[in-house]
Amino acid sequence: MSETSESGGAVVGQIYSGKVLKIKPFGAIVSLPNSAPGLVHISQIANGFIANVADVLNIGDEVDVRVVENDAASGKISLSMKDVPQRIDLFGNDDQADGDDYDGDSYYYEPPVITAAAAASFEEKFKSWQKLSNERIAGINRRNKRNKRR
Repeated sequence: MSETSESGGAVVGQIYSGKVLKIKPFGAIVSLPNSAPGLVHISQIANGFIANVADVLNIGDEVDVRVVENDAASGKISLSMKDVPQRIDLFGNDDQADGDDYDGDSYYYEPPVITAAAAASFEEKFKSWQKLSNERIAGINRRNKRNKRR
């Protein structure tokens, strides 16, 4: 893993603004300034599950990405949008909005953070699922044991 590519600029760990060039089932190809395009894998687009890249991104969208890996030998650049504040156009250029973080035509939003309440809720759901799973496995094991005796 090298710091910069031979063709120019993409520094690992640096955040760049780029434009979505292509949407693929496995991710999105994003142009970077003074560099070759990079791939944002579907798992690196958001913190939650994404079934379809096109549900989140469109061709031509401006996104902020962090360079995760820049392999000069293969020319591949891996990008991530996770934990990078994104600029999104909520009102278009004509509308005005109230808010401290409004810069004229877009807002910055922070990716969602899992709160203690949501984590506790997950723990409860997981315990419930685990109990149900253990009951089903116990039933299967009893049936298998009966069938072996015959």
